[in-house]
Parts: sequence; structure tokens; C-alpha cells
Amino acid sequence: MAEVVLDRVRKVYPNGHEAVKEFNLRIPDGQFVVLVGPSGCGKSTTLRMVAGLEDITGGTVSIGGRVVNEVAPKDRDIAMVFQNYALYPHMSVYKNMAFALRLRRMPKDEIDRRINEAARMLGITELMDRKPRQLSGGQRQRVAVGRAIVREPKAFLFDEPLSNLDAKLRVTTRAELKALHQRLKTTTIYVTHDQEEAMTLGDIVVVMAGGVIQQAAGAFEVYQKPTNRFVASFIGMPPMNFLEGTIDAGGDGLFFHEEGEGGARLRLPEAWAARVADHAGEPLSLGVRPQAFEAPTDATSRAEREGRGVRLRVGVVEPLGDQMDAYCTTPGGTPVICRVGAMSGLRAQEEAVFAVDTERAHLFAPGEFGENLTIEKPEPAEEPAGV
Repeated sequence: MAEVVLDRVRKVYPNGHEAVKEFNLRIPDGQFVVLVGPSGCGKSTTLRMVAGLEDITGGTVSIGGRVVNEVAPKDRDIAMVFQNYALYPHMSVYKNMAFALRLRRMPKDEIDRRINEAARMLGITELMDRKPRQLSGGQRQRVAVGRAIVREPKAFLFDEPLSNLDAKLRVTTRAELKALHQRLKTTTIYVTHDQEEAMTLGDIVVVMAGGVIQQAAGAFEVYQKPTNRFVASFIGMPPMNFLEGTIDAGGDGLFFHEEGEGGARLRLPEAWAARVADHAGEPLSLGVRPQAFEAPTDATSRAEREGRGVRLRVGVVEPLGDQMDAYCTTPGGTPVICRVGAMSGLRAQEEAVFAVDTERAHLFAPGEFGENLTIEKPEPAEEPAGV
């Protein structure tokens, strides 16, 4: 196991495209870190620089206290699991798992011990004599993970390893990977575009966009305290709703006014006043998660009068078992999604008043990466960030 540190790491391709910009991250020994973001954000490029599969344009990568910028991939003491499994089709499962160990001229008894231990751990003991073509997708993925485990590396690198599996198998394999990490405690860097995968697996979740770290923190903090609008919109399912408008801090409290004729008017927490008062009258975005809406009841009409509710036009409802998603429109014409109980009695094409828990909302400055004005700003880091 080892600490992995990326210090001011950059990647610029010959055509001038800067895929990764000033990437700073300290990954403590034994932590499971997930790099997540949309396609083209630089997450896989970052992983490949750690692995040595991409040259580093600037900065340094250290593994276990050793700078590895000029070290060949085979000498970095890391093991990588790829999206397409990368198994040798002509070899049995046993030979696939043993291949790297045989290249090291490891004694046969030690090879057997490591392979048998990994096979028991992954539940693939009965597959040792099969070829990859005789395996299901989930079994191939276990073999690929087993091949990495037997090397007993300082760090595991996973490049979207579950994306080729069906939805149900992704969930079960995800749980297996988490349990495996809890047993091995090996430093792990995992790349995915699936925010749910990132939230469930990561000790540290690193949200990326445009080659830049937008936020690096625990899963709960990234969800509850997104640093900017991009993070807020990317993390969470269904995605956060955004209402455009302005605020005023009059004598009767702090209010958000949705733009447009007859737009929604919502009372905001008084605790925000000190942080956002200077932005009164400026264009802002109010972010409200679908789960912060309360389905219509007798109490929600009173909430509307008190400024804690909004009248929405329900368009479509999607039943989800014990919950449902209601696709609605605000008085100002903004589409929003509300996740409420399935027994709420909502019907399509009706108007209803929803209470809004603004304590769970956020105010953002304008723009795709507008900063979150309602959370305390962290002190600037003097060294690569870690958790």
C-alpha cells in the first residue's frame, strides 16, 4: 500500500489541447478515491498518467514517496483493471491470473498460493480451467480483478470497470468491489462517469470538468455542500433543479423571486443573509433538489402563504415503487422534477401546491460553474488536497 500524490500535474497533447490542468490531489494510504465527471473531463487521462500509459506534460506523480514520472509502467508497482477486461483469449483463467507473476519468475508454490487465495475471495475457484469466451461478463470482470489482486501492488487503478455490465450486475459487482477494498485496504483510484457509482464507492469523490478538479471531498459533503453549480447539477439523482431570479432582504425576511411574470416567491433561511446580502438584486440561481419538495397536503397551502411553498403545474408522473417523480412547471415557466411518495395522489395535468425545504437549497452565482454562495468557503490549500 502507498500514498499517491499528484502535484500540479498537466497533460497537453501535440495539437495544443490541455486535457488536464494543474491537477493537485493527495490520496492517503489505503483510501478508495473515485474520479468522476462527464466524457472528456480528463479523468481517464489522469488515471493513465498515474499508470504511466500517458506522458506527463508538467508536475509530478508520486507513489509511495517515489516520483514515477520517468518510471516505466511495469516498474511502478501498480495494477490496472480496464473497461474491456483485457484478458488473453487463448489462456485459461488460471494462466491469465498467473501471467504477470510468471514474468517475475516467482516460485510456482507462491503463484498457486496467491491465485487460490484471490479465487476464493472472488468466488471464481471453479472457473480456473475455463477460457474467457466461456465466461459471462461478470465472471470476466472478477478474473480481471483477480489478476490485479495477485500482484499485491501498492495501488489499484480501475478505468470504468463496470460499464460493460448490465444494470443489476453493476450493482452487485459494485458491492463486491467495496467489500474487497475493505478487506485489502489497498490504495485505489477508480474512474467512472456514473455519479451513483462514485457516491457509493468513494472514500473521496473527485468531481472533474474541463480538466480541472471542481471538488474533492467525502461523498456526503459533495452532495450536501457542492462548491459550485456544476457539482450540484452533476451529483444527485434526479439532478438538482435550478430557478433563475434575484433575492431581496427586506424587513419581512430574505426572499428569492423567480424571474418571469408571476414567478415563484420563496422565503430563504435567515442564516444565509450575512453571506448573500451583498448579492441582492443580482441574477442568481436557486438550486433545489427534487427530494426537497413535499407533496401537496392541507399544510402545503399554508406553506405557500408563508412563502415556503410554490404552486406547480404537474405534467407527467413516473411511478418508482414507493416513490414517484413528478415533472412540473413553476409559475415562471421553469421545468422542475419533484420526487415524492407514491401515495401522494398526484395526477398529470393538474395544479398543486408543493412545500419547499429551502434549508436544503443553495444559491449560486451565474454561469455553469457559478460558486455556491450559501456555504462557508474552505481555506486555500498550500499543498495537494486530500481528505
